[in-house]
Amino acid sequence: MKHVLDRIRTEQRVVGRQDELTALLACVAAARHVLLEGPVGVGKTALARALADALGRGLVRVDGDGRYTEARLVGQFDPPLVLERGYVREAFLPGPLVRAMQDGAVLLLNELNRMPEGVQNVLLPALDEGLVVVPHYGEVRAAEGFLVMATQNPAEFVATGDLSEALMDRFELVRLDYQSAEDEAQIVRQQARSAPSEDVIAQAVALTRATRGHLRVRRGASVRAAIAIADIATHLGGDVQRAAQLALPTRIELVDPRGTDLPQLLDELKKKTSLNSLQ
Repeated sequence: MKHVLDRIRTEQRVVGRQDELTALLACVAAARHVLLEGPVGVGKTALARALADALGRGLVRVDGDGRYTEARLVGQFDPPLVLERGYVREAFLPGPLVRAMQDGAVLLLNELNRMPEGVQNVLLPALDEGLVVVPHYGEVRAAEGFLVMATQNPAEFVATGDLSEALMDRFELVRLDYQSAEDEAQIVRQQARSAPSEDVIAQAVALTRATRGHLRVRRGASVRAAIAIADIATHLGGDVQRAAQLALPTRIELVDPRGTDLPQLLDELKKKTSLNSLQ
């Protein structure tokens, strides 16, 4: 397992996450479906994609929302062909679930707990038996290698809900949280587009991390904010505060949006990071 772990981290440029990758590899080796849970921006989707790529399996991705239907997930018949030839197999347009099952691929269900309950229930026989029954088409059995990896944000996030007990019982749970400051700085180095200086990277990471524990911030920013701040600041002569005014408003949730002055909040965050650096 260590060889595979090292290869994933090297080839897929995964920073840290040794414990989580070890858990994922163990689940995959045991042919178990996995649910990745964590806040927005901690790399759930990237980790699932990296694992699928490293294992040499295809990846079929679905992004969940409340309007997603069972037919979109499973597939549906093409109406003109049905009128012309009837319910022949050639008239069926496979959806992501059926494609992943037939190809023995990884089905990545992004933000599964945003999908309607009916769509979630379609997954149960696929997870249990590797089987889906499509009316007028017949049984679809999963090829070897088929695996479902789903992600979800914690239930307290807006537009999310709890998965059913029946569905949760079919998954193994791997939780992800924010990474260390060192790991986040390395992620910024890898993903920033503008070659920011080390000082800008350090300031961007520190400021972003400070949003996560502030009393006036309900939901802090992820490392994506640090990447954006570092990129923008590089083009503003290193002005991290000004860059943060542009990058943070869309990436944090305030306790009192109307009563919070963003420049004042940023000053408080800057003071907090300065005090922490002295300790």
